[in-house]
Amino acid sequence: MTTTTTAMATPSRITAKDLAKQLAAREVTLIDVREPMEYASGHISGSLNVPLSRITETDLPSGPLVLVCQSGKRSTKALTQLLQQGHPHPLADLEGGVPAWQQAGRPLRKLKGAPLPLMRQVQIAAGSLVLLGLILSNTVAPAWILLTWFVGAGLTFAGITGFCGMARLLAAMPWNKVTL
Repeated sequence: MTTTTTAMATPSRITAKDLAKQLAAREVTLIDVREPMEYASGHISGSLNVPLSRITETDLPSGPLVLVCQSGKRSTKALTQLLQQGHPHPLADLEGGVPAWQQAGRPLRKLKGAPLPLMRQVQIAAGSLVLLGLILSNTVAPAWILLTWFVGAGLTFAGITGFCGMARLLAAMPWNKVTL
């Protein structure tokens, strides 16, 4: 991202190294567009959490903004929405998202009592259900093998479509409700 203060017609990408310099110089405001649960489990210190679903409804700070998410998909979507809304200040996207920040040797801040990342919860739940189905099919009744088939089919469906019912169910659980 350039250090000019004029609004850009299209967003730019910024490296973790350049972002660290600009944050230290207080030249930009960092907006994390992930959900509060993800933000709580590890975010760049000083970033503000404004989930993608609320990005156009929130009064954002004036001045240059850098948006970040886990992979870059949601931050790119947020940048597009802000540009369509006519956001008046320079916008940029952290190249590579949070993992790029970590790979550059930069720390993440984790909020006390943050839940496990949602994908780890899905892996634990799916793995436990597969093991349970196998154990029950060998000790109680062979029909329990259907549980492993069901979980396998669900994981395949999630991989193909991008929709994971188990993740949606786990995200709604009380231990995943984070208030910032």
